[in-house]
Amino acid sequence: MIEPKKFWWMIKKELISLKRHPARLVSILAFPIIMILLFGYGMGGEMTDLPIVVVSQSEGNLTDLTLDTIKNTETYHVVEVIDDLDEGKQRVESGEVKAAIILPSDYDDDDSNNQKGVTLYLDSSDQMASQILESSTQGIFYRLSNMVASQTSVSTQNANITPSIAHSLDNFKDDISLHINKIYGNIKYIDFLVPAILGMTIMMSCMMGMGATIAGERETGELARLFMTPTSVSTVIGGKIAAKLLIELVRALILIFMAVLLFNVSIKGGFLQTFIVLVIGALCFVGFGIMLSARTSTQEDYAQISLPFSMPMMFVSGVFYPIETMPWILQKLAYVFPLTYLNDAMRGIMLKGQTLGDVWLDLVVLLGFTVLFFIIGVKRFNRDV
Repeated sequence: MIEPKKFWWMIKKELISLKRHPARLVSILAFPIIMILLFGYGMGGEMTDLPIVVVSQSEGNLTDLTLDTIKNTETYHVVEVIDDLDEGKQRVESGEVKAAIILPSDYDDDDSNNQKGVTLYLDSSDQMASQILESSTQGIFYRLSNMVASQTSVSTQNANITPSIAHSLDNFKDDISLHINKIYGNIKYIDFLVPAILGMTIMMSCMMGMGATIAGERETGELARLFMTPTSVSTVIGGKIAAKLLIELVRALILIFMAVLLFNVSIKGGFLQTFIVLVIGALCFVGFGIMLSARTSTQEDYAQISLPFSMPMMFVSGVFYPIETMPWILQKLAYVFPLTYLNDAMRGIMLKGQTLGDVWLDLVVLLGFTVLFFIIGVKRFNRDV
């Protein structure tokens, strides 16, 4: 039978314990707010302002009308209009922009008996963004291909757009054929998802595992007993790091094997390079776990402190949806999180067939985070001991 007076004392005791752990209290209050913001803005946003370049090799009324239409379509953010075809393709291949719309030299030639061949040079590794760009561009040129003379209003797939200048296309009626060049082939959503899921799994398991290893053993007293043996602190921590890395890399190998076996996911850049990137990512997040666990005394404290870091990384770092779908402030925040760089490197190797040299910047940033996390973690840990 419940004793009412003691029952309320137990509730009061739990609330007082929260007051003694301000980090846990802040996490409990802030976490729901963070999650609803991430769900609302990170996963519910429309995909607009996707960066593209337009390669315009022609001049004339139709060219001007087409440029006005593209610039006023919300799907696109036209970074620049250029006339160098090779430069346009290079910008797409480097990842600077998502696509290049190429208007050929005969695009404004009314005397041509042939169809005007426009090309959409598309980065298909970003599966969701490429689908939006493909359908929006098809809609624009389908309408342009059926326009007839006089002052024209253009209706695109996303919005009704009236060009800022009314162009006169005297007696013009010609078909425009759109050629779509997907530079990485047809990418399925599962292909887009798997590299980031591998990175996310490494992040979650490394961070949660280090919480159990450090904070959990501190709570049970096992860590103190280890340090009472004639064994150095560096040996204990180093051994725990090595064991955790080994476990997580075996887990990653199983994930890769099952993805290839069940879903026919391809690894264009090679298995070894994928594995090396995962090793660097695992080391980074083990360091993150050590930094967070160094000053926590219980696993519950660690879980409450780590969630405000791990959950936002899952939604903001482009695991499920492209970063371009998010508000600009979340797009900037994404590049503060190491998972963004791990995802980018994994997709570069698995989807684009890039080498370690091609993703060197992502790897350097991950290694920089790793050094920072270990320095902070070791210093805080030593003071705690």
